[in-house]
Amino acid sequence: MDKLRAMEVFVATIDAGSFAAAAEALDLSAVMVGKHIRALESQLGARLLERTTRRHRLTEIGAAYLERCRDALASVRMADGVAEALRAVPQGTLRVTAPVAYGAHRLTPVIGDYLAAHPQVKVELNLNDRMVDLAEEGFDCGVRSGTPVDERLIARPLARSRMFAVASPAFVARHGMPGHPRELEALPLLGFAAWGPDHAWRFTRGEETVHVPVRGPLHTNNGQALLAAAMAGVGVIVQADPLLAPAIAAGQVVRLLPDWELPTRDVFIVRQPEARPSAKLRSFVDFVVERLG
Repeated sequence: MDKLRAMEVFVATIDAGSFAAAAEALDLSAVMVGKHIRALESQLGARLLERTTRRHRLTEIGAAYLERCRDALASVRMADGVAEALRAVPQGTLRVTAPVAYGAHRLTPVIGDYLAAHPQVKVELNLNDRMVDLAEEGFDCGVRSGTPVDERLIARPLARSRMFAVASPAFVARHGMPGHPRELEALPLLGFAAWGPDHAWRFTRGEETVHVPVRGPLHTNNGQALLAAAMAGVGVIVQADPLLAPAIAAGQVVRLLPDWELPTRDVFIVRQPEARPSAKLRSFVDFVVERLG
């Protein structure tokens, strides 16, 4: 039998004056009230009440135990109140993970606006291009690119990321501007390790689809490193627009084959399936979806 519930029944019995009155207050039967108190007495190895045909009177042990029960139940109510407050008002530390480029260029400005609106929240943002296990590594939520593989997570879609092929202006001046994806095969193509060692870029234009194998001199697991290599003229890269858009706007790289499309990538914000997520988590996810959805 639940000891905390039994303590609650014991206190209610004393406050109400009888088993019957306590049963009515707690929506229990008088028999069940008696069972709770007997269970307590059995666990303690002492009588809490002296029972007569007319009334119940606290024993000396019962009187002392009653005060400790009141203290324990008050502490539980305070703990419940703290939890309820955390669910009601966004506060505390929120641990978030995201891919490096997306986190730096898309998510960080949104986090800044969220923190301005919710000053009692602190955000720990971890940027990593590997697949992070939210539960295992203690994250409240995360941004994922591509199809979510963990069906246990609650995923909400954000705007899809477009993929571009780019190279530096100096590289284009040296090798020429390609007019067809097949021309890329003669150029150094730099690979993103997260897509596997034998991946190919898929270009489409109307009904035509061209697959270009990526067999270049450099593969890395970091999009920022790929962009740095492209800006240095090492070769051609394909990455998502959150990373490339600032560099394109600044003239550090140029988009290749603009009349061809590369596959877009789904983007999601994911969280663990809590029945009642905290206010900080609920409000943050809603805020990100509103701004980036």
